[in-house]
Amino acid sequence: MAMNRRSRRKVLIFGIVFGVAVATVLGLTAFEENLLYFYSPTQVKAGEAPQQHSFRVGGLVVDGSVNRAPDSLTIEFDVTDNTETMTIEYTGILPDLFREGQGIVAMGSLQADGRFVAQEVLAKHDENYMPPEVADALKTAEDAAKLKAIESGAANGSTGNI
Repeated sequence: MAMNRRSRRKVLIFGIVFGVAVATVLGLTAFEENLLYFYSPTQVKAGEAPQQHSFRVGGLVVDGSVNRAPDSLTIEFDVTDNTETMTIEYTGILPDLFREGQGIVAMGSLQADGRFVAQEVLAKHDENYMPPEVADALKTAEDAAKLKAIESGAANGSTGNI
C-alpha cells in the first residue's frame, strides 16, 4: 500500500519537528555544561558549588597565605570574602599583578577532598578595578556580617540606644 501525498507530508513534518527538538535539547545541554558560574568562598563552604564541575571562585588573596612548592610551579594560597576563607591550588605561572591583598578570580573545580584546583587565575588589572563578582561577594559578606552583628546585639538585649 503506497503512501499518498498527504501521508508523506505528515511524516516529513513530523521528522522535521523531531529533528529540531533533538537539536534544541543537545544545544541546551552543551550550553549548560559550558557555563562557568561564580561562587564566593562562603557559598563554596556552604556546599552551593558543584563537585567535579568547573566554576569560578574569587575574593581577596589572604596576606601571608601564598605558599610555593620548591622546584615546582605549584602554588597554594587562601582567598577570602571577609566571611569565609578557602585554599586554592594552582600549577602554572601566575599573572604579573597577582599579590597578597588583591582581588582575584580563579577558574577550576572542587575536588572530592574539598580542595579547589584552578586551571586559570586572573588578577585585577589596575589599582581601581576589582572583578564585579568579587566586589559583589565582598559586599554580600559584609552585609551578612553587619546583619549578624545586629541580630546578636538584639539577642543579647541590647537596643543600641545610649
